[in-house]
Formats: sequence, structure tokens, C-alpha cells
Amino acid sequence: MRRLGLAESGNEALTRLVPIEAPVSVEIGGLGYAVMMATPSDLHDYALGFALGENLVDRPDEVDGVDVDEVAGGWAVRIWLPPERMERVHARARRRVSESSCGLCGMDNIDEVLRPLPNVTARIRVDSAAIARSLASLRNHQPLGRETGAVHAAAFCTADGRILCVREDVGRHNALDKLIGALALGGIDPAGGFILLSARCSYELVEKTVRAGCPMLVTISAPTSLAAERAAGAGLTLVALARTDSALIVSDAQRMIA
Repeated sequence: MRRLGLAESGNEALTRLVPIEAPVSVEIGGLGYAVMMATPSDLHDYALGFALGENLVDRPDEVDGVDVDEVAGGWAVRIWLPPERMERVHARARRRVSESSCGLCGMDNIDEVLRPLPNVTARIRVDSAAIARSLASLRNHQPLGRETGAVHAAAFCTADGRILCVREDVGRHNALDKLIGALALGGIDPAGGFILLSARCSYELVEKTVRAGCPMLVTISAPTSLAAERAAGAGLTLVALARTDSALIVSDAQRMIA
């Protein structure tokens, strides 16, 4: 690579790390379900989070097994479910290519996209200092982000702002799926804290957070209109445009922010 001086003079050759982006095929019970563009790390976490986020299973223990293999040109993630769960897969399976897990795989009408979300029942108390603490320490938990400047991070934080787990990926949805899967594998209950994302808050991220049972989502960028609507409808506390000096409370019907 070569550095190009713009506001300041001087061009120079340089070496810079870039994140890996590769096709990751997702097979469920031997059936091709989707092909995602993702960073091929923590793929066991991703598989479990994907199954939960796509609403193919209701609980982590409903996944019988996961196989991850490097194949020609990419990676294959094979998720095995019990026969009674395969009905959902058959109903929604489509062969498609996407930049990241979007929560729309296999849907073919607007009503299905806007199906009601479960209500958030968990309750936590979070103050501004906890949000500031999580933001201040996030970069320290982003090794790939620091090296490349080109990946998203999803972090799970305790109610007092301590970061317990972080996953990174070129796709913001993939990062969240990896995090949800990692929490499930680690026996960490998402109901006891909040999720922090270094990404724009699209409605799919709201849906994945709600389905994971987490009561609060904090994002560094702004939300879309549908994200705000879906969060309010499900009772999810949503904080956006979170910066070191301020943040925007988009919805907090349960008064979880002190």
C-alpha cells in the first residue's frame, strides 16, 4: 500500500493489516440455508448465535451440534438440529448471498418481516457512568479493530459498565451473532447486562438483542426509524449516538437508565 498525503504533504509506502472477509456457507441439518460474507473467526459462536437470531431455535440446548470446516474458497458452518426444529428451517430456507446475517433469510412478505417481537421482561439499572465506562474501554477489547480499522465489535457489559465479552467481524450482524453465541456457550445470561455495538443501529440488531433476552442496547451510531419503533414496541431500552461526552436515549419505557 502507499500513503497519499492530502491535508499534509508526503507520500510513503506502508504495510497495513486488513481484515479477512470470506464466504461462510451455513448449512442446517444438511440443507443449504445461506451464504454470508464474514470474518472466519469464532465461527462456533457465530453458528449458535445465528440459529438463535434467525429464530430457528428458542434455546441454545436445542442445537445438537456444530461443525466448522475450511473449504475451497471459504468456510462451511454446519448446524445440526433435532427433527422437530427442522420444520422451521424447511419453511424459511432459501439459497441466497448476503453481506451479513440480516434476519430476513427465507422471508417473502412484509407481514412476516414485521412479525411481533417478544416483550423484554428482564430489568436492570444502568447509569450514565456505566455507559461511559463501557465506551471508554471498548477499544481495548478490539484487537482486530485496532489493527485494521475495518471491523465492527459487539460487546456484552454488566450493568455497571464492565465488558465481559466481545466479538468482532466485518459485518455488524455477524459480530452480534458471534457475541450471542459466545454468551450462550459461556453460560452468561444476557438478561443481566447490556449490549454495546460499534455500528449503525438497524432494526435487525434490535431484533437480535430482544430475542437474546437482553434488556438494553447501546450503539455508537444513530438508529433507523424502524429500529426505534421496534425497540419501543418490545420494551427494549435503546441508547444511540453514544459518545464519550453524551448519548441519546431513544426508548426507555421501563426507566432502566438512572
